[in-house]
Amino acid sequence: MSKAFTREDSPAAELDDEAALPPLPPGTRNYITPAGWQRLQDELRHLGRVERPKVVETVSWAAGNGDRSENGDYIYGKRRLREIDRRMRFLMKRLEIAEIVDPRAQKNRSQVFFGARVTYVNGRDETLCVRIVGIDEARGEEAEIAWISPVARALLRARVGDTVELRTPQGPDTLEILKIEYPDA
Repeated sequence: MSKAFTREDSPAAELDDEAALPPLPPGTRNYITPAGWQRLQDELRHLGRVERPKVVETVSWAAGNGDRSENGDYIYGKRRLREIDRRMRFLMKRLEIAEIVDPRAQKNRSQVFFGARVTYVNGRDETLCVRIVGIDEARGEEAEIAWISPVARALLRARVGDTVELRTPQGPDTLEILKIEYPDA
């Protein structure tokens, strides 16, 4: 159903927004590094202790001003509260099912596994460095990719000097592993 025909405060709107969140592929586990788990915990704590109380205060103040139908502070505050509550529910669900995997405990450091930082050269002679992390903690700006991404799946279990094939929409690409690093214990 198009969102143009649903009210934002309707249950259907909430279900649509939650369905838009990145789901876990069937049969996979929600692996996460200790640092990623801590980041999600910190975000949840910040939303619950800082953001939500501020918005509740604004909405309470705006509700006391009278007519709510044309009160922008009230309308946008309620919308922001729904967004915060939705994000908090999402974070709680994901933290419940998270399996913390500490890459520092990895014994076989000569192969690419979860938590590794991998430097490789692609078929266009570009040297790239990525870190393989959990689905919920992947950040492109930090060169952290989810372990289920095509690049990570191609790199997993490879060793320094190995050449692996990556299928892309532009055609196959080859990746040569130059360096594998794990965080220090």
